[in-house]
Amino acid sequence: MAEPLKNIFSPELVRSMASVFSNRWNSFDAEGFATETLDGFEELELKQRSQRITRTLACHLPEDFPHAAEIVLDCLGPVLSEVDFDARSDGRGLTGWATLPLADYVAEKGTAHFETTMLLLKELTMRCSAEFAIRPVLLRAPEKTLEVLHDWTDHPNQHVRRLVSEGTRPRLPWAPKLPQFIADPAPVMELLEKLKDDKEEYVRRSVANNLNDISKDHPDKIAQTAKRWLEGAGKNRARLVRHACRTLIKKGHPETLAALGFGPARVRADFLSVSQSVEFGSDLEFEAEIVSTSPEPQKLVIDYVIHHRKANGGTSPKVFKWRNVMLEGGGSIRLFKRHGMREITTRKYYAGGHAIDIQVNGEIIATRPFTLKMPLVADPSGKGRQAPDRQ
Repeated sequence: MAEPLKNIFSPELVRSMASVFSNRWNSFDAEGFATETLDGFEELELKQRSQRITRTLACHLPEDFPHAAEIVLDCLGPVLSEVDFDARSDGRGLTGWATLPLADYVAEKGTAHFETTMLLLKELTMRCSAEFAIRPVLLRAPEKTLEVLHDWTDHPNQHVRRLVSEGTRPRLPWAPKLPQFIADPAPVMELLEKLKDDKEEYVRRSVANNLNDISKDHPDKIAQTAKRWLEGAGKNRARLVRHACRTLIKKGHPETLAALGFGPARVRADFLSVSQSVEFGSDLEFEAEIVSTSPEPQKLVIDYVIHHRKANGGTSPKVFKWRNVMLEGGGSIRLFKRHGMREITTRKYYAGGHAIDIQVNGEIIATRPFTLKMPLVADPSGKGRQAPDRQ
């Protein structure tokens, strides 16, 4: 069984941090820091554990931020040249996951010391990432922060260059949104222009994810950017653009599909088989045939859409990737898929009528219904009844 994600911040990590701080600064109360941090620690979830470390650290470092900043800087371990979030803090200093609550401490306590804060965030991101911590700095001082980020687009360390993109994502998961960039992404787009051909896939992937965030509010802008970036693009930039447009492709955004070379699909689709009913916890199985109705080859993006039943009896569609193909004129392709209808944390399942679509180049061209059956549970009378709604 996989270890809970919250154990990234373990008691061992807390004690390691205490040891490093006390070795670098004699006045640091290592025992007090560890005791206060670990009080009720087991009951806390991932983010709560990180916040606990940040708050306790603030109580045990000097109130004078420049002095505290010197201590933090002295406690850092070696810079990471590769992507290694599991790097362990040891006698050489703090690195890896231990730096995340440190970065939050810096962002929170350094409000009156912009230059020192940015210096520390740059150093911290080279040991893991400061993508969450830089966001409150962007909100407080957007123009000054953007000016620094422009300089960092040429930094020799890939972690710093990635921070430029990842830290400015308007809708970064697990982080507060950046409303000013949701409304106007132009300042972020200027940064991404400088990073689109970065030599590291780690950075380019972040650029793609940032563009995907922007596409949710400005689809036409991203379609235009995709078209422009694909002119004379090498394989790395082309891969970046495809990944950046994944949400728009699933939504069938016409301008995006055209930019990527997907025209209106001249095909028909036939379901050869679909499970008529599916027991919760098993797989929906389906097979389909896509047949070209054009004499010319066609570039196709084939997805399937499941309409999940909601509590009110309606349905909510979710698009899933299936295949990208080049279909010859008059040709056909058969596709088979098993889709798990199992318990997950992000969706609540309800018994009853569902439906599945085949979507080609953004257009729904075939639909079939199916029924989801939930397991039976015993009631007090001893008779079986359908299980209540569950994840």
